[in-house]
Amino acid sequence: MTFLRRPALLLLLVALNGCSHLTQTVPVAPPAPTDKAQEITRAQTSTLTKIGNVTADVIGSPMDAEAEIQRKADAAGARYYVIMFNSETIMPGRWYSQAILYR
Repeated sequence: MTFLRRPALLLLLVALNGCSHLTQTVPVAPPAPTDKAQEITRAQTSTLTKIGNVTADVIGSPMDAEAEIQRKADAAGARYYVIMFNSETIMPGRWYSQAILYR
């Protein structure tokens, strides 16, 4: 039985090592600023300054929550934002979203 555990352990270690390579991000330059805040990816934040967080709680669709995040980012003077999550709550049609703002 011991000889069966070793290949399984080895396979698990190889799989976990492969997963670590998938989570590494390579820095990428953000797009040029515009008059409205732009959604960017986490890889584009390395040269930016974090200025805060915003949340949105809306009834509608995921796009309505994203639009509310952009409106709040514009109001805060952010040039960029990264949406951390956009999730439907227990109540169908009610969406909660959170984002980090950057300048």
